[in-house]
Amino acid sequence: MPSPAPWLYAVLVGWFVLTALSVAYVAWDAFTRNPELRVMKWGWLLVTLYGGPIMAAAYVLSCQEPADERHEDFVRPLWKQAFGSAIHCMAGDATGVIAAAAITTALGLPMWQDVIAEYVFGFAFGLLIFQALFMRDMAGGSYWGALRMSFIPEWLSMNAVMAGMIPTMVILMSRDMAAMHASSLRFWGVMSLATLVGFAVAYPINLWLVGVRLKHGMGTVRALGHGGHEVGADRLATPLPDMGHDAMAGMSGMATATRVTTPQIAAMTVLTLVMLGAGIIVATLFGRWAM
Repeated sequence: MPSPAPWLYAVLVGWFVLTALSVAYVAWDAFTRNPELRVMKWGWLLVTLYGGPIMAAAYVLSCQEPADERHEDFVRPLWKQAFGSAIHCMAGDATGVIAAAAITTALGLPMWQDVIAEYVFGFAFGLLIFQALFMRDMAGGSYWGALRMSFIPEWLSMNAVMAGMIPTMVILMSRDMAAMHASSLRFWGVMSLATLVGFAVAYPINLWLVGVRLKHGMGTVRALGHGGHEVGADRLATPLPDMGHDAMAGMSGMATATRVTTPQIAAMTVLTLVMLGAGIIVATLFGRWAM
């Protein structure tokens, strides 16, 4: 396998320099100026770490509180709520996938075993930590209640994430064996690109999930409380403009009744599985599973 051109190394170094600057900026803004829920602040920070300046730009466009507008009003549009949902998903799923990839490649497992481990670990980390644990207050403080409530939407979103990440990882790593090792800058370049592709593929699914209230979007501690459920308490503590029922429902997401039927969930399940299958087919046609 020929070595990558020298320019690729320069591009990767430049990308990760920009990523470091992006992470520093998002961390400063999110933790000093943004009234978002803490879990979302960490979500944006992690996804910016994986997605660099592109995800920092997404943060500015969809979540950063403007000087002349309250955050509650700024994040009200559905497309921004869906950004929050997708970011929350990617923060957990991509973290699990990248951690699993670093471990399985170090063990020298073939690509097909890598991908299985990445899917299982990514889904487990996203569901058990970023969804059920961090958002349990939306289920009245019950971890098991949050787990049951999160399972289906997290699984649907994970299928879409991996529909984008699998072909990206398999195809690129098939062409560059150095990218199979976490000690290589090219490994992290592949993971960064895979995260961006996974986000792009998962975003439309999250747009639907938020629209039917199977997943939460973005909100603030002023409107939702520190755990995302104390709306009444926060209204007493901090007067808010009249945001309307739908706006509050969009922010709290899982805390409200869904607008979806069982056949619709079944149809979306089939769709995400088809997307995942298509990603695997693309990876099979243009990559190798037996490395």
